Amino acid sequence: MDFKFADIGEGIHEGVILEWKVKLGDNIEEGDTIVIIETDKVNAEIPSPLTGVIKKLGPPVGEVIHVGETLAVIEDGEGEPEQTDEPVEAETQKEEQNEATEEKGAGVVGSIEVSNDLIAASTEETDETEPTKKRVLATPVARKIAKDLGVDIKTIKGTGVNGRVMKADIYKAAETKTTVADVSSTVVTTQVDMPTFDTSRTRREKVSKLRETIAKNMSLSKTIIPHTTVMDEVNVESLVQFRNNNKEMAKEEGVHLTYMPLIVKALAKTLKDFPIFNSSYDHNSLEIVYKNYMNIGIAVDTPNGLIVPNIKDADQLSVFEIARKMSDLKERATTQKITLEDLRDGTISVTNYGVFDSTFGAPVIKHPEVAIIGVGRISKKPVVINDEIVVQHVLPLSLSIDHRVIDGGDAGRFLKSFKRYLQNPMLLLLG
Repeated sequence: MDFKFADIGEGIHEGVILEWKVKLGDNIEEGDTIVIIETDKVNAEIPSPLTGVIKKLGPPVGEVIHVGETLAVIEDGEGEPEQTDEPVEAETQKEEQNEATEEKGAGVVGSIEVSNDLIAASTEETDETEPTKKRVLATPVARKIAKDLGVDIKTIKGTGVNGRVMKADIYKAAETKTTVADVSSTVVTTQVDMPTFDTSRTRREKVSKLRETIAKNMSLSKTIIPHTTVMDEVNVESLVQFRNNNKEMAKEEGVHLTYMPLIVKALAKTLKDFPIFNSSYDHNSLEIVYKNYMNIGIAVDTPNGLIVPNIKDADQLSVFEIARKMSDLKERATTQKITLEDLRDGTISVTNYGVFDSTFGAPVIKHPEVAIIGVGRISKKPVVINDEIVVQHVLPLSLSIDHRVIDGGDAGRFLKSFKRYLQNPMLLLLG
């Protein structure tokens, strides 16, 4: 069996071999760990899909492996049929047979392991001007359709098993011509002319996998999404008092009550009235995807870079429950124990640059979400109440929106509702 590195989601297309748990000739049981692969988000422990003998291993430790490439060849004693090219004539039957065969040999993803092992940077020189050659999985039928429609099959992201390009993928590409995957690829692979630096007064440092992913995601977001940022301030004097009055009770419940759980709760309540902010824009089908769940992402600054795990079904949680979830996510994010499940399926995000003593910002939306809330530092300011100047606690807010689906008026109404909950914290406990 040709056991391949499967797509484990979250935009992970490659990884680095961190540790082989087997060697050639080893007998292995189904479910035994074969290899640990370091990705840009987590270290994935990959188990064997069957019982057999290791006949071949993939790349050595420290080398990159891409989704769809061979991790190991496992002999299970049943033998493997020889593969032949399918004739174009029997397209439907053969394509279905091919999909079934790939399904049988698809990679299996197991538990997530976190490791502090360091991988030495590669010293091999590569020609960056030479384009990377990519083997495309597709039947002769699909290749012929692509040729007839004038579609470059190498640019299509296949939806079949192990990334196989299906007929539907080609028809869709022919209709839209430009897909999100195409734009992402363009952003990532575009060569930028750089000046020549004085090597005696500079040094170069290879970016980490996480930093590389952050760069790709930010480039994708700013390329695809037309950002607009609306800024405002809200008087949170009542929120400050509410939090101070309930800190001791929270401590008795084992909760460290900060302002962020209250802000997340206010956001969840606001989203109920403005579902467009909890959606995604399908760039290909020109549809808005409304989500019947609220997984609110929390930007976490870790030693390795920014990640955004999310609180699942935040609208169904109490303030104390949100506080516990946030504390857990932050702890696991900073100790590299976050999982792919923590990162998947976010619907809207919150970033708190107030912890760095900042006031306003223009946060970048996490694709494919359509909005992100930025909160600044709460500070005392003179405000006018009943024609009198008084000193109150004020919270700066920044709301970045996807202007393809959200207009300025929508953003204004959303912020007005959001501010109402922050100004009247008792509303967070009602309804």
